[in-house]
Amino acid sequence: MTSGGDSPGMNAAVRAVVRTAIYNGLEVYGIRRGYQGMIDGDIFQMKAQDVSNIIQRGGTILKTARSKEFRTEEGRAKAYAQLQKHGIEALVMIGGDGTFSGAVTFFKQYTIPAIGLPGTIDKDLAGTDFTIGFDTAVNTAVEAIDKIRDTAEAHDRLFIVEVMGRDAGYIALNSGIACGAEDILIPETQTDINDVLDRIDHDERRKKTVHILVVAEGDDFGGAKEVHEKIKERFPDMDIRSSILGHIQRGGSPSFADRVLSSRLGYAAVNALLEGKTQVMAGIINGQVVYTPLEQVVKQHTAIKEDMLQMIRVLSV
Repeated sequence: MTSGGDSPGMNAAVRAVVRTAIYNGLEVYGIRRGYQGMIDGDIFQMKAQDVSNIIQRGGTILKTARSKEFRTEEGRAKAYAQLQKHGIEALVMIGGDGTFSGAVTFFKQYTIPAIGLPGTIDKDLAGTDFTIGFDTAVNTAVEAIDKIRDTAEAHDRLFIVEVMGRDAGYIALNSGIACGAEDILIPETQTDINDVLDRIDHDERRKKTVHILVVAEGDDFGGAKEVHEKIKERFPDMDIRSSILGHIQRGGSPSFADRVLSSRLGYAAVNALLEGKTQVMAGIINGQVVYTPLEQVVKQHTAIKEDMLQMIRVLSV
């Protein structure tokens, strides 16, 4: 099953799970629309040909959804009854923090072996260096910001670019560094908007004509709209534009890195079940597959390194 927000590479992970399981003589069933599909019994058997020609596709052939009903005890009871009805003996769940939080609650009530795969563009899960979809999403943001910089330079404009990241600023941080942004605002650090304005003033005084500011949607001060209003208030004559990249970061053909990551993790998930592992997330750290308890994954998020934040200040001088 795939659950929560979609991310490029989910199909590659589904393909790897299905084919690895079939190779090992197992029957594979797909659950459409995540936990809601589990509750509704939207479950069907999958063959090897069902995952042909999907490794390059974005989105997820299993669909995805968020389920309020699964948050209730009655909803979880319905889900477990459907798993029993279809003879499901183990689960592979591809999703993010919300998916794994729901799983932790579910497994406290019902016993079924399960492996999680980190499918989220936000890269906000402990237990893995990269998550499925992050590399593609950052590359999408980088391509867009590069194009925005061209028009910013042509018009001597200040551009505020809002990227996804409700609780984590990894897309903003990495795309901003890659594109030479003059400032990056992320949820992990408190934004002093006056410091931001002072840096813009400094750039204006030394006649720096292009200023790109990348802001994560979950920044504590606000998104592009709020930052735009504050800058316009201080610099009423400045030519300012805002661009919200939005859901284009979720779509598109996955990068080679996401295809390889998804394939390795899907393969590892089935092997983990065969080895008797359960209630863990498969991830890759320093190039090696590792398994982290789901409860630990949802309690700990990877921290932004301070030297990355300092580097932004240095390189934007």
